[in-house]
Amino acid sequence: MITVHHLENSRSQRILWLLEELEFDYEIKHYARDANTLLAPPALKTVHPLGKSPVITDDARTVAESGAIIEYLVHKGGGRLAPAPGSEARLRYTYWLHYAEGTLMPLLVMKLIFGRLSRPPMPLPLRPFGRIIAYGIRRNFLDPRLAENLAYVDVELNRTEWLCGDEFTAADIMMSYPLDAAAGRVGLESRYPRLATFLERIHARPAYQRALKRGGPFDRLN
Repeated sequence: MITVHHLENSRSQRILWLLEELEFDYEIKHYARDANTLLAPPALKTVHPLGKSPVITDDARTVAESGAIIEYLVHKGGGRLAPAPGSEARLRYTYWLHYAEGTLMPLLVMKLIFGRLSRPPMPLPLRPFGRIIAYGIRRNFLDPRLAENLAYVDVELNRTEWLCGDEFTAADIMMSYPLDAAAGRVGLESRYPRLATFLERIHARPAYQRALKRGGPFDRLN
C-alpha cells in the first residue's frame, strides 16, 4: 500500500493528484505545519531524515522529492501519463519535470522569502532595512527573471494544449505547483492569460478535485 505523508499546503498535493489520475489505491497520513514557523513538523523526520514533503512509502520503500516520486509512480503505473520513450514529446516531458523545481520554483521561493523581510518574524528595528534590501533585489533581479520565465511558459502553452503536446501528462502535474504559486504571488490573469487558463483546466479535472477532497484545503501559496 502506498502511503502519502501529506503536509498541508505543500508539494505533496500534486502527488495526491497524480495518484488519483493513475487510479491507485493509497492512504494519507496528514501533517500540519508549525503555527509559528510554517515549517513541517519534526514527525516527518521519522519518515525521511530531512523531514520534508512530499515523501511516500510503498511497502518497504521510501521515496522523496517531487520529481523522483512522480517518475516512480508513473513507472509503477506502466508508463501512463508519460509520452513514448524516444519521442519529441518525451524530451519535452523530461524538460518540464526538471524545469518546474530546477528553474521556476526557486524564483518563487525567493519572492516569498524576500517578501517577508519587512514583516514578522523579522525584528521590528530591522524591517525598514529589510524592505529596502528586498525592494532592490526584486526590482533588479528577481521580478525580471520571474517575468521572463512566466512569459516563456505562457508562450509554450500557445504551441500545444498541454506542455508536452496534445496529451495531458505527469509533467503538467509537476508544473501545477509553481504555477499555482505564481498565481498567488504574482497574479496571472492580465499578463499571462494562457497560464491562467491552464490552471483553470487542471483545477477542473475530476482527479484534481478528488485529490483536494482527500487532502484537504489547498492554499494557493500567497
